[in-house]
Amino acid sequence: MKYIDEFRDPILAKKILAEIKYVTTKDWVIMEVCGGQTHALIKNGIDRLLPDKIELVHGPGCPVCVTPLELIDKALKIASLSDVVFTSFGDMLRVPGSKKDLFIIKSEGGDVRIVYSPLDALKLARENPDKKVVFFGVGFETTAPLTAMAIHQAHNEGLRNFYLLASHVLVPPAITALLESPKNMVQAYLAAGHVCTVMGWEQYIPISEKYKVPIVVTGFEPIDLLEGILMVVKQLESGSHKVENQYARVVKRTGNRPAQELISRIFMISDRKWRGIGTIPQSGLSLRPEYSAHDAELAFGLDDITVEEPPECISGLVLQGLKKPHECKAFGKECTPQTPMGATMVSSEGTCAAYYTYGRYNSRISK
Repeated sequence: MKYIDEFRDPILAKKILAEIKYVTTKDWVIMEVCGGQTHALIKNGIDRLLPDKIELVHGPGCPVCVTPLELIDKALKIASLSDVVFTSFGDMLRVPGSKKDLFIIKSEGGDVRIVYSPLDALKLARENPDKKVVFFGVGFETTAPLTAMAIHQAHNEGLRNFYLLASHVLVPPAITALLESPKNMVQAYLAAGHVCTVMGWEQYIPISEKYKVPIVVTGFEPIDLLEGILMVVKQLESGSHKVENQYARVVKRTGNRPAQELISRIFMISDRKWRGIGTIPQSGLSLRPEYSAHDAELAFGLDDITVEEPPECISGLVLQGLKKPHECKAFGKECTPQTPMGATMVSSEGTCAAYYTYGRYNSRISK
């Protein structure tokens, strides 16, 4: 199919791989931030085809995976109430809380429904005025505009039965936090193309300049990823550091201004806890005070829930690029997609799920 097959061309892929091997003379550690890119890299075997000097590590770019355990438990508590219709994207239903997940709540009688857009949840609120309809808003800057639109419409229509449980997070503060970690080994980043479609790539310029790291905005097809890696390696080998845009057919420097304005109108930037990582300053989106009537945490009085991550799960280290899934003792044994210990084994963008699905069970075949 035109515009798809050309980005999956095996002949072109071989040429780019050959060039990557030719220009690579030193050892480099590169992180792809986005979980969708992780799955594409593993699914297409790109991680195995790269020269041994290049190590790919996987970042915290799975919004389902970084939603904190406390917020999952808050979702479970809300969803179990008899007067609530709890809505979410499908990935969230299998994410384990401290004791249960949303599928279990549903099996116990909770009205838990999968939606494909927050506007679907808004429609349910209109159709069920006697119910409290809650949308679990999870995602990076990519999905935030639609959530903002749902809140905007609910507010304008005076829908007092529509609520948002917000878990929207921002990519640049996460990259900054990883770079400032004393354990950081990453030397370059592939930035998520879909996030930059909304936000543009100007916000990465000060990060690249301050920490002297190459950042390349990259798409999701095999050719996109190989080109992004090649662009990063060329910068690393030459000692340069700047922001480049491989995904120019989609991403513009300034992004989508109307979407950015809508986000800014409905949300304010706030500190946010990331599952397995901890609190990252100014890394989340919270509803502005004028929309607080739609804030589920306030409406249901859930500020006091605090829980600890299971110590046997290393998903936090995986999300920081410090460990690979196969280094976890529970991987593929106690922890599987059917019996997950952490969200990284559940989500369609989770690193552990990618390694499990595509057979990366040990270090020998992880490359």
